Amino acid sequence: MNQTLYEISIFAIPAIVAITLHEAAHGYVAWRLGDDTAKVLGRVTFNPLRHVDPVGTVILPALLILSKVGFVFGWAKPVPVNFLRLRNPRRDMVWVAAAGPGINLILAVASALLLHLSELLPGTVGQWLSYNLISSVQVNLVLAVFNMIPLPPLDGGRVAVGLLPRRLARPLAGLERFGLFIIIAALFLVPWVSGQFGIDFDPLRWLLGAPVDFLMRIVSAVTGHG
Repeated sequence: MNQTLYEISIFAIPAIVAITLHEAAHGYVAWRLGDDTAKVLGRVTFNPLRHVDPVGTVILPALLILSKVGFVFGWAKPVPVNFLRLRNPRRDMVWVAAAGPGINLILAVASALLLHLSELLPGTVGQWLSYNLISSVQVNLVLAVFNMIPLPPLDGGRVAVGLLPRRLARPLAGLERFGLFIIIAALFLVPWVSGQFGIDFDPLRWLLGAPVDFLMRIVSAVTGHG
């Protein structure tokens, strides 16, 4: 039991911090650009309880960790943003959406820098902190890359809708109602179906693997771990 709790803490603490700051960043940037919806509802905060979804942030990831399926998937309560209240809705939507992945990249770099300090701590405390910081780098890079997939309702989809010409942005925005189903299919259904035919095909692993590895090399180099 102690070993299980130890393993969960190494993932759970970095994940909760990453998700909390990701969602708070959306709300903060929206507030600064004219929409105070999230601010009024108390979502521009570092209090994880305001952002954590009991099922998506706690129960499902914990079950996936304990089942050792090889990946972890979850979500937080989305921060409410009224894009029509932004001073320049089309442009500012891009900044609001990009704020979440942006803070995850900052957290990844900060965690890698703090790894140098963890080496100064004694014994199991230093080891536990090191594992947490390594997990933080990985979690934040995966979150940043995953959320920048150009499919609404992911942040990358909203960035793409804000940047593309309107004739291309409209049909992409129309996918938002189906986006979550597409993501779940890519995570679970496609790998399972392809496995039934003896084919190892995991579209999300293909999409995320190379970009995460590339960013990991950059973070390692700029923080003195390369």
